[in-house]
Amino acid sequence: MPTLVVNLVIAPDEYQRMYSGAARHVSTVSVDGRKVQFPANILRPYVTRGGIRGRFMIRFSSDNRFESIQRL
Repeated sequence: MPTLVVNLVIAPDEYQRMYSGAARHVSTVSVDGRKVQFPANILRPYVTRGGIRGRFMIRFSSDNRFESIQRL
């Protein structure tokens, strides 16, 4: 099962646009330099008043479908 580690800093107003449907995906670069895109809604458990901030490990299935996310 492939995994990626990403560092995210998303301001509250930026995540609000994702939450409202204006943006459905987050695009970023993993700590090892790979470009990654994933559904914004997987971050909902990690939203605070300050937005989203932290390092996360994202697991994908062998066919590149999202499986889980964990704050590190």
